[in-house]
Amino acid sequence: MLPDQEIKKLILYKLFNRRCWGGKHTSFDNLKKGIKISELGKGGIKRINEMEKELIKEGLLIAKPTHYGLEVSLNPRMHEEIIEFIKKLEI
Repeated sequence: MLPDQEIKKLILYKLFNRRCWGGKHTSFDNLKKGIKISELGKGGIKRINEMEKELIKEGLLIAKPTHYGLEVSLNPRMHEEIIEFIKKLEI
């Protein structure tokens, strides 16, 4: 079972690799892809949704509501904190 911090790292790393900073964003639903449900343990996909919402509240992600769903990107003002968070949890 992945701990919450590891799930947050996977979300941030996925956006970091796609270079989704500021104006470039991706669908909220795309962040769930590529993570094995068996690794999430109890709660499954709901845990990912909770972690995404926590990252938005912490200011690491920017939410952009659209008519076709919620889009998210990395907050460029938190650039150093995001990179530090990803490096801190390196495996």
